[in-house]
Amino acid sequence: MPISKLRKNFLPILFLLFTICLLIFSKSNLQAVKSGLSLWANSVIPSLFPFFVATELLMHTNIIYFFQKYLNKFIEPIFNVRGAGCFAFLMGIISGYPIGAKIACEFRKSNTCSKEECERLLSFTNNSGPLFIIGTVGISMFGSSQIGLILFISHLLASITVGFIFRFWHKNSSNNSYKIFKTTNTKFVKFSNLGEVLSESIKQATSTIMLIGGFIVIFSSIISILNNSNIFNFLSIILEPIFNLLNIDISFINGLLTGLLEITNGIKQISTIQIKKISINLILTSLLLGFGGISILLQVFSIVSKTDLSIKPYIYGKILQGLVSALYTFIILQCIPILNLDL
Repeated sequence: MPISKLRKNFLPILFLLFTICLLIFSKSNLQAVKSGLSLWANSVIPSLFPFFVATELLMHTNIIYFFQKYLNKFIEPIFNVRGAGCFAFLMGIISGYPIGAKIACEFRKSNTCSKEECERLLSFTNNSGPLFIIGTVGISMFGSSQIGLILFISHLLASITVGFIFRFWHKNSSNNSYKIFKTTNTKFVKFSNLGEVLSESIKQATSTIMLIGGFIVIFSSIISILNNSNIFNFLSIILEPIFNLLNIDISFINGLLTGLLEITNGIKQISTIQIKKISINLILTSLLLGFGGISILLQVFSIVSKTDLSIKPYIYGKILQGLVSALYTFIILQCIPILNLDL
């Protein structure tokens, strides 16, 4: 009975503790929130908001029909989704989180793809974009566009690999009832309604960017609380034997834990750790980029919850992508001598 009550009241207790911690660590939390807002305003909005608007505008054109008609014979054998899925994959790669998942959910709402196909899309189309990986991570954090390119190639290859593996997700389910692209719920853009469609696209993009900003601020506070309450230090002690067994410097533990919650802050910490084998920094960074972090997971869950899609393929896919991406980074650094950074 006590366990049952604890399970029932777990979230209220957790939220109460979070509120109390906000008061106890108010000074450090204030600085964390300011940093989160600065990160959102200076990095996220300039790099992502235009892409969000562009994606919304493209959803009001016949480009999805184009992908479905001409790419179906190439995409379906690989990912077991119709050609329209290529649009979700490409925009997810170009725009970054959480566009891939958002498009997959829009496909479900408009019946562009079947439930099973949309769940397959969820597993591999929600990715980190080249602007973030090459620009922010590679150039700004590691000071090298070459490093950014290595991370992006690993990220892209891992995404394709996960997509191929998840082609078997509910493979025997029938998709025949969705073979016709439906446009009844789509208002296609014309010169006569360009202002209306643009306005609606900006509203949708603003809603998405505000959602991301809220998650960044909240998780900045959570990370600050975990650091100041010494919870991260306690977890570091527990994980230390595992890192020693893997021959990984224990100074990476805090950055890895932070990145599992929110990737930007975690990767920033990892990039500042000065050790001779910088390849370890890159492999762990690749792992975090592939996984995406709990912050992005919750962003996606908030989008998926408005449909009948399961979040499970997304969770399984991101865990697998993180591991595969780290493996690809290791292989690239091993097999190309000029890129072997003291591994």
